[in-house]
Amino acid sequence: MTTISLAIIEDDVLIQESLNDFFGAQPHVECLQISASVETFLTDLKRLETLPSILLLDINLLGMSGIKGIPLILNELPKVDIIMLTTFEDNDSIYKALCAGACSYLSKTTPLKKILETVEIVHNGGSYMSPSIARKLVNQFAPKQNHSDLLTPRQKDIVAGIVDGKSYKMIADDLFVSLDTVRSHIKNIYKALEINCKAELIKKSYDNEL
Repeated sequence: MTTISLAIIEDDVLIQESLNDFFGAQPHVECLQISASVETFLTDLKRLETLPSILLLDINLLGMSGIKGIPLILNELPKVDIIMLTTFEDNDSIYKALCAGACSYLSKTTPLKKILETVEIVHNGGSYMSPSIARKLVNQFAPKQNHSDLLTPRQKDIVAGIVDGKSYKMIADDLFVSLDTVRSHIKNIYKALEINCKAELIKKSYDNEL
């Protein structure tokens, strides 16, 4: 295997040392630079004789965040492959990092051997996501489940009234039923849809999940 030129942007000293020691022991990996911030990395980059082909990048850094730094890094190193290595596993961070140009996304709970495997995969033209990250991506882009079959026609009428902004009393009058009947239906609707409030019900309607 050809030598992999690696750089790391990480502000936690213990993690810096752990990654440096681990990759330093790999005969096919050359750790060129470890910086605590995007700003420092971009400054130090000018002094490197060999440029990194792969970058391990944290999100929560001193100064500029890793996500905001991605465009600046790619401007200087358009061919570098960026692997996010972070504690942030929320959908927003994942989506923004990948849209900004990161090719892989790892949780910091990932074992060192798996991080090395990811670096090798990326070096060979591939991409990798931590299993928990991959699951979030699948859930994010999967078709929304339609719960229409879970509701009776009368319950759908009540949902329509709620979405239209009508009060329970107005809905009861429109459907010629008692207020208690409407409340009973709403309780069953929440149970069927596994939600707890009117706002969630309206959101599902707007998201075409009903």
